[in-house]
Parts: sequence; C-alpha cells; structure tokens
Amino acid sequence: MASSSKPPGKASRYAKGPSIAPEPIRPGITVDRLVDTAFLAYNGARLREACRLLVEKMLEPDVTVGLTLSGALTPAGLGRSCLIPLLKAGFVDWMISTGANLYHDTHFGIGLTMHQGRWNADDVVLREQGIVRIFDIFFDYDVLLRTDSFFREIMRQPEFHRPMSTAEFHYRVGKYVAERERALKQGEISLVAAAHRLEVPVYTSSPGDSSIGMNAAALSLEGVPIQWDVFRDVNETAAIVYGAKRSGGKSAILILGGGSPKNFALQTEPQIQEVLGLEEAGHDYFLQLTDARADTGGLSGATPGEAVSWGKIDPEKLPDAVVAYVDSTVALPILTAYALSKHAERPLKRLYGKRDALLAELKSAHAARAGAEAVDERS
Repeated sequence: MASSSKPPGKASRYAKGPSIAPEPIRPGITVDRLVDTAFLAYNGARLREACRLLVEKMLEPDVTVGLTLSGALTPAGLGRSCLIPLLKAGFVDWMISTGANLYHDTHFGIGLTMHQGRWNADDVVLREQGIVRIFDIFFDYDVLLRTDSFFREIMRQPEFHRPMSTAEFHYRVGKYVAERERALKQGEISLVAAAHRLEVPVYTSSPGDSSIGMNAAALSLEGVPIQWDVFRDVNETAAIVYGAKRSGGKSAILILGGGSPKNFALQTEPQIQEVLGLEEAGHDYFLQLTDARADTGGLSGATPGEAVSWGKIDPEKLPDAVVAYVDSTVALPILTAYALSKHAERPLKRLYGKRDALLAELKSAHAARAGAEAVDERS
C-alpha cells in the first residue's frame, strides 16, 4: 500500500473547505435556508453555487443579465411561477427563447388552458379524443387552432408588414396578448405580455422553428409581407452586450437548458471580437441549468471552459461560471425563490427602447475599426 507523502500533522490545503455538518432539516425551513445549509455536495452543491452566483454577483447594479429559454418550460407554468417574477424584480434584462415557449405561453394569455396529465397515457386514445400531450401536460387540440388563429389575426395588422427584429415582433405581439389578459381579467399570466410591459426585449434564435413561424409562413403564401430580420437580431443582441461592457458594466448569461438560444446568446462575444474586430474579453458571468452532457456534443455550446476558447467567456472570470446538471423544472423554482428572498429588486433597464441607440453605438465602433484598418493598409 502506498504511503502518504504528506508530513505528519500537516493538513492538506484540499481538506480546508467547510465541514459537511448540516443541521437537521426542520419544519418551516425556507428555500434559501435549505439551499444554504443542505445542498452541500454533487449537483446540490452546484445549484447552491448557482444561487449564490446569481444573488451575489450577477444581480449587482452594473450587470446586464440575459436569459435563454429552451425546453417546454412555459407549458409547465414556469413562465408565470418563475420567469415573470424574475422580470418584474429586474433580475432579467433581455431574453432569447425558442419560439415554442412563446407560442405556448400565449395560450395562457388569451384565456386557454393546459392541464396536468400522465406521461404514460395511451397516445392513440389521446389522438382519438383530440388531446395533445407534452410529456405529462395535456391540452385540447382546439387550443392550437385558436392560438394559430390569434397569431394570424394580429400578423395581418399593417404594423407587422415591414422588416423587423424578432424583439420588435414579440414586443408588438405582447401588446395584443396584454390587451387580452386585461379583457379576461386573469392577472399577469403571460410571459410575452409581461416582457412587453417591462420593455424586456425577447429574441428567437430560430423564428421559423415553431408554430408562430408556421403561421407566418402560411400568411406568406397569401402574400402577407411578414419578414423577420435575423441579421438585426444578431447585431442587436451583440449591441446589448457591447453597450453593457462599454459603459463600464458587466454581462451575465443565465441559461435554462441549452439549444439554439444558448449559442445565440453566447455568440454575441465572438460577433463583437472575431467578426466586428472590436476589443472585448467575453461574458463575465455564466450560469447554466442543464441535464445535457458535453461528451456527446449535446451540451449546445459545451462547458464554460470550452466557451473560453471561442472568446465567449472572459477567461479571467471562469471561476464565476457555474453549470448545475439539474432539470430546469426542478432547479428554476428553487433559484427563483432563493433570488427573490436574498436580493432586493433592481431598477428595470427597459432595454427594448434603447435598442436603436445601442445598435448605433456598435455600428459606429465597427465603422471606426474598419476605417482604422483601411488607413493601416494604405500606409
């Protein structure tokens, strides 16, 4: 048996962390207390680190927080239970979501319902009875048809008939959803409507990949001029990050799941550095909740360490990068409750109305850079 080379009586620096000696859990314990005292190892500890990173660093006044949303989270009610409270508290300043999450969120806003069901139900029977299933969430097929009709009705309005970023599109949609919410007197139930009221810009990285895009495509067959400017999306999101950093602040990304929204948010830094040639170091804070694995290529942008190699994350800030391998439907309510208990509300940044100015700043910086390069080539 190999002997230890550590001198007798000298404690290793690796054994100087806090002792694992939790107090017994008692009735009435709060979520934040539970996280701080009982989440001590494995992904419980990673979730505790995520909670503390959010509260202690990402929610500082000078940090601009972007949220990415993938997976069917709004059908599970997480828009109303978690995301709207985070937006209202000023904890999320801009968002990138799958179109599906925004489409299913709209069901609630226009007075339609989704229901708890069973994951192992007979899908042939469900189809015969006109029931659609998202794992253990059930809803009537008519919910799809009525939501489709709602989107086609508003997209026929002239205000949508010009090129626009998906942030502008969702902001305008949010106005109509908010009006329906008020008419139905059902309170603040839609994430899209809340983002409109709070002026949180919401982008979709793949706008054609959802029922919203499918309905827009149907209208295009009728000659309705719906046109989403995906290049403006790329530049607007980069401008938000660039503006945050140029003003002396920091940029943080909170990632729920992975997918295209994750990369779309993280590529803002390579867009600034690699493509536009502007000096930048990467996002300052990275927090991801995921159940994916890096070794299969399925982690959508991989680990924070790999992201450093692309310039997506500032290498000096790598200690402020946390990945908790936990289902978002479990972790997000805990993270939300922890943040709302531990941190005061932040003033709303209302970035939607600042997009043009931020984009102009990015364009000016890029033009100056291109001009300097032209001078260098001539000299």
